[in-house]
Amino acid sequence: MKRWTWPAVLAVFFLLAAVLVGCGGANGSTEPAKKEEPKTEQAAFPVTVKDGLGEDVTIKAEPKKIVSLIPSNTEIAYALGLGDQIVGVSDFDNYPEDVKTKTKIGGMEFNVEKIISLKPDLVLAHASSAHNSRDGLKQLKDAGITVLVVNDAKSFDDVYASIELIGKATGTTDKAKQVIDEMKEKLAQIQEKAKQIPADKQANVWIEVSPPPQLYTAGKGTFMDEMLQVISAKNVAGSLEGWPMVTEEKAVAYKPDVIITTYGGAKQVLARVAWKDVPAVKNKRVYDVNTDLVSRPGPRLVEGVEELAKAIYPDVFK
Repeated sequence: MKRWTWPAVLAVFFLLAAVLVGCGGANGSTEPAKKEEPKTEQAAFPVTVKDGLGEDVTIKAEPKKIVSLIPSNTEIAYALGLGDQIVGVSDFDNYPEDVKTKTKIGGMEFNVEKIISLKPDLVLAHASSAHNSRDGLKQLKDAGITVLVVNDAKSFDDVYASIELIGKATGTTDKAKQVIDEMKEKLAQIQEKAKQIPADKQANVWIEVSPPPQLYTAGKGTFMDEMLQVISAKNVAGSLEGWPMVTEEKAVAYKPDVIITTYGGAKQVLARVAWKDVPAVKNKRVYDVNTDLVSRPGPRLVEGVEELAKAIYPDVFK
């Protein structure tokens, strides 16, 4: 009996537990490894994380019911395998299809009473709207609900941080790492392919977020600007910050080779008389892209990069 020390007994116990849960009770020598991963993550609670506002938030136990206040948080949660735990989503949520079955809790102004009635363990808020909804978030906290404000991502690195944060808060750190690694790998593959494009063949691109009279584009510090860099394209408005409003005269003067609209306005652009001499219009190189894929800070951003690449360089990205 001397060989069966207390640490050894504990080790055998945990390995046996791994078999029963991870393998569903299957027989064989491969069973013990299955349970260890979720057992380790579950044991992480309570866990304290620093949220998007720099505040420490403690999650006491693994969340069983989650409410998401913004689509990007929802998409991240689903990518982490938390679809069954999601009980409430915003009115703007449209992906994945399963969100249609979830209770809607409002838009920019969420319904505090409805959220409380769902009895969530965790509410995923967002730094982009946290200040405007400060009172509502306080009411949720006063009701004993844990609120996690996710960082306002403005780059791929920021998105990775968002995924990691939600992973830590929900006990899905391993899955979060997997999602991030897959995104990085796909992005690297696209970037490597884009190296085929010579510098003198790189397209000058105008991104149109909204049409005249309030003509907005994407400047530096936005996902779309970063995406163009990844695929070796040039943002003609890249010297501007954020989401600037630009005059039509200035937009035409950029003389873009390609125009991308994020609101379904390609036909409208092609019909503009004042734009008829713009290379993109003359050559009918005006394309619509799915706005969610190029602006929503979640796992599908890589799909947005691919969509842009295929539109701008169809010969390279077939």
